[in-house]
Amino acid sequence: MDRNLETISEKVYSGQRLSAVDGLALLRSEDLGTIGQLASHVRHQRHGRKTYYNINRHINYSNVCALSCKFCAFYRKKGQDGAYEYSASEIAEQARSAQEGGATEIHMVGGLHPYLPWSYYLETLSAIRQAAPRVHIKAFTAVEIVHLARIARRPNDLAGVLVDLKAAGLGSLPGGGAEVFDDRVHDEAYKGKIRSDRWLDVHRIAHELGLMSNATILYGHVEALEDRIHHFQILREAQDEAISRGHAGRFATVITLPFIPDDSELDHLPGPTGIEDLKMFAVARLMLDNFDHVKAFWIMQTLELSQVALDYGVDDIDGTVVWYDITKVGGGDTHQEVSVADLRRTIVEAGYEPVERDTLYRPVVRNGADWHAVEPQVPVMS
Repeated sequence: MDRNLETISEKVYSGQRLSAVDGLALLRSEDLGTIGQLASHVRHQRHGRKTYYNINRHINYSNVCALSCKFCAFYRKKGQDGAYEYSASEIAEQARSAQEGGATEIHMVGGLHPYLPWSYYLETLSAIRQAAPRVHIKAFTAVEIVHLARIARRPNDLAGVLVDLKAAGLGSLPGGGAEVFDDRVHDEAYKGKIRSDRWLDVHRIAHELGLMSNATILYGHVEALEDRIHHFQILREAQDEAISRGHAGRFATVITLPFIPDDSELDHLPGPTGIEDLKMFAVARLMLDNFDHVKAFWIMQTLELSQVALDYGVDDIDGTVVWYDITKVGGGDTHQEVSVADLRRTIVEAGYEPVERDTLYRPVVRNGADWHAVEPQVPVMS
């Protein structure tokens, strides 16, 4: 064992919270075996060998965006070759198809479209709800929520905007747009996007309103290792706050997202290695002790690496996805889909137990396209 990890190991096995110094030591250590063992210990304490997946469908309603983030190869400007936007009825049809295929979740995000009106987003949510009433709608990153408040001419009424979206059908928030919580990194890689305080404001308000949300970190570009740990600390503090205040909403999971160069302005950077990905999974599990779940988004890490990640603290490998236009590992197309059989096989081959879940991590009982979620049983204290 790396001697620098001895004290950290004692903390992990005794259930003590790790410090920023501990987190940095883990990221700097080359003892991948011990790091994996520590993360796996915590993972097994929480979930045993259960590993979650879901049947979902991603929808990117438009790639037209007012921003020009250097790490992003997804955005287009209005009228640019490849720019698109779907109508509410087109999106509703995709949602109907997803429900007919047994999906439990629609995951919908897009660019900050400078011309679509506020009414478009409410109409789109309502259209999805009407076309696919059983499907949970997870939609709009915190960056999009701030944008929607602006175009609704209510920039200081995030709560009211979220209430209106919730009434139209919004069920929870994805975790995108967090990138890395550091002003230097912000100004270098995605200047113009909201800063960490505003991202956190959106999620805090969502939690107060009873909406669950996810959290992410995008790593492997211009940030330092210290920035990654600071990001985890901020997320941990925000989760502490939601829990201590007894909010019905909180962060459900954290997703560590590796930077993928694609054809972005930062395509001269190599992006993180697979070993770095495994370390980030493990450190997320160990630092974020108040997060129940750590998810590997197989679209960005590949299904094969996600399988290995199950031994590094991960307990969720996401879902069937179907279409995803934001990143394409290896230059693939937007049709990025795996079957339920593929997901289950990936989990079983790694020695784990596959459990289908809904967005709120309730186990799903399924009969073909028909399904229902089971509320977890609370142990009775004697």
